[in-house]
This record gives sequence, structure tokens and C-alpha cells, in this order.
Amino acid sequence: MGQDQTKQQIEKGLHLYQSNQTEKALRVWMRVLEKSADPAGRFRVLSCLITAHAEMGRYKDMLKFAVVQIDTARELEDPDFLTESYLNLARSNEKLCEFQKTISYCKTCLNMQGTTVSVQLNGQVSLSMGNAFLGLSIFQKALECFEKALRYAHNNDDKMLECRVCCSLGNFYTQIKDYEKALFFPCKAAELVNDYGKGWSLKYRAMSQYHMAVAYRKLGRLADAMDCCEESMKIALQHGDRPLQALCLLCFADIHRSRRDVQTAFPRYDSSMSIMTEIGNRLGLIQVLLGVTKCWMIQKELDKALESIEKAQELAEGLGNKLGLLKLHCLCERIYRTKEQQRELRDHVVKFHECVEEMELYCGMCGESIGEKNNQLQALPCSHFFHLKCLQTNGTRGCPNCRRLSVKPGYV
Repeated sequence: MGQDQTKQQIEKGLHLYQSNQTEKALRVWMRVLEKSADPAGRFRVLSCLITAHAEMGRYKDMLKFAVVQIDTARELEDPDFLTESYLNLARSNEKLCEFQKTISYCKTCLNMQGTTVSVQLNGQVSLSMGNAFLGLSIFQKALECFEKALRYAHNNDDKMLECRVCCSLGNFYTQIKDYEKALFFPCKAAELVNDYGKGWSLKYRAMSQYHMAVAYRKLGRLADAMDCCEESMKIALQHGDRPLQALCLLCFADIHRSRRDVQTAFPRYDSSMSIMTEIGNRLGLIQVLLGVTKCWMIQKELDKALESIEKAQELAEGLGNKLGLLKLHCLCERIYRTKEQQRELRDHVVKFHECVEEMELYCGMCGESIGEKNNQLQALPCSHFFHLKCLQTNGTRGCPNCRRLSVKPGYV
């Protein structure tokens, strides 16, 4: 298969894929991969296969094609191709919740400066790295990466990237419980879709609606949450987007649990868990198990709640997800307080505070915890964040957290 024929077949696959004929598109692209003698064409078709498998939630296949693409890029001896292939390798590992590997591959991309593509891709690299740091609950570095990605998006007038970063920022602020910002950013993403997204994939609309649903639920606006989640789920079903289907099912279950309708929530959690397991989203599985635990607690089935916590703890420790561990220790504290088991209670109180310290989840001005309840937060240019009211009351001549770090013994 020559260069022109390769190009025609790639375009044919793209047309099929955009018409929701995914399996036919994959067959066309796989034939190109087997028969094409054009390395640049093979590189392009691998990019198509990586994107398609990412959207279907076939993350192990995505990783397999990303590894093949690295070899193809080396064969081409082109630094632009190599940068792009390392980004795809980083994304594949991000989807499989291998966050340390993601960060390592992202750093490799950023070190390959000077190539034409690296300048265009740096925003996407920063976004992927931010998502990985967020998965590890390293909040300051996550925010730093998201803000870099946003600057790249603005500088390059890249509205698609801006939309994706806004959704990640929504997720970031949901986790540290500033629910006003958790809603603001996906609403901004939805505005970008409405204003610029006529030719975009519907996944951008679905993504923004899902993150809005999560924020609305946290704010107690359950009807709005349900409307947004239904719209997101409709698009996810139309496009066979399994990862988003799993997240929507989780959100539906959380909405029903917020209404204390446990019997409706349980089957939604089960369906979400099934897809999360199938695609390998271990971070999502922790969220599902947290929801299931809270349902058992509503029903006062404390031993069943502890069984769910044990499964979630194993996952959180394996991933290095510190926020998940903090939430689990908090739930254990409540359970053992109810069961009047003082030794276990003290153990989880100690571990809870260790997690807070490790993640620096406290305001450097008032010393009170961040992420315990809904609070308006404000980040300084160094990406340390504080209660907004503390900054307004006290003002700042630089970051108190950075000043404190600079005088730690041995910190030179």
C-alpha cells in the first residue's frame, strides 16, 4: 500500500468513525497498519487507533498502540513524531491510573523542547500531567499544571484544550470542596462548546455536562444535576463512550443516595462498577466504593460498609491516591465511633490527620482544614491555595506556605 492509498484509507476510516461506525473504521485502520509501507502514514493511523480506543475505554489496547507508535517515531527519526508519541504514551498510562509513569512521560515530552510540535502539544502535556498529580492528590502541582495548560490554550487560541482544562479544574475544585468554582469551570467549558464547538465532537458537550452534574449534586441542586447527567449519558450512549457511561452511572447513583433512595442507588453503583472494572478505571472504582459504603451506612449495615472500605483502601494505596485514603479514614472514624471501638477509632483519627498534613490540606493563614466542607478558596501565583476570606481579611505579602517551606531545616 503506497503513500496516496494509505492517506485515502485513513480518511475513509475517519469518515466511518465520525459516522459512529466505529468497528468498521477500526477494521480499515488495522488493514492500513498491516499493509502500508509508508512509516508516516502508519504513524498517523496509529494516532487514529489510539484516539478511538481511548474513547471506547479500551485503555490496554490504547497503550499497546502507543508503544508501537514510539517505535515508528524512532524509525522516522523525527523529534516532532517522537514528542507526539510520548504524549500518547503518557495519556495511555493516565487512563490506566499509572500516574507516576504519566508524569515521567510528560516530563520527557517537556524536555524535548525546540520541536515545532512540542510548542503546540505543551498545553496537552501539562493537562495530562495535572490530571496525574490530581490522581495522586498532589494538589499544588496539579493546579500549577492546569494553569500552565490554560495559558498555552489562551496563547494558542486553542478552545478545545481550554474546554478540557476547564473540566479538569472543575474536578480539581470538586475534590477540595470549593463547589462554586467546581460549577464555574464546567459551565465555562459548556459556554466554549456553545460558542465554538459547532464542528467539535459531541464528547466535549457531554464532558462539560457531566462535570456540571457533579457540581450541582454537591451543591444540593439535585434536579439540575439529574438534567445535566441525563444529557451527558444520552451522548455517551449514542457514541459508545464506555468511560463516560460509567461516570454518569456513578453520578446517577450519587444523586439517588443524596435523596436517600438507597434501593435505586445500589444497582447504578453496580453497573458503574462493572464498566469501571472492564476498562481499568481504578480511580473511578474508589469513588464507586465510597458511594456504596455511604449507602450501607445509611442502612446501618456497618460491617458491610467496612467490607467496601477495605476494597477501596487496597485500590487507593495501590494508586497512591491520598484523598481517597483520607475519605476512607473519615468514614472508618464515623463507623468505629458508632460501634464504640475506641482503639480502632483512635487509629483512624491519627491516620486522617497524617493524610491532611501530607496533602497540605489546611489554610496556611488560619490553620483550619481545607476540603472538610464547602468553602470559597483562592490560589496565589505559586498555586498554594487558602480560604478566600483569610486572604481578604489578612492580605498577603507573598505566600505564607512558601515562606514556611523556605525555613525548614535542610531545605536548601
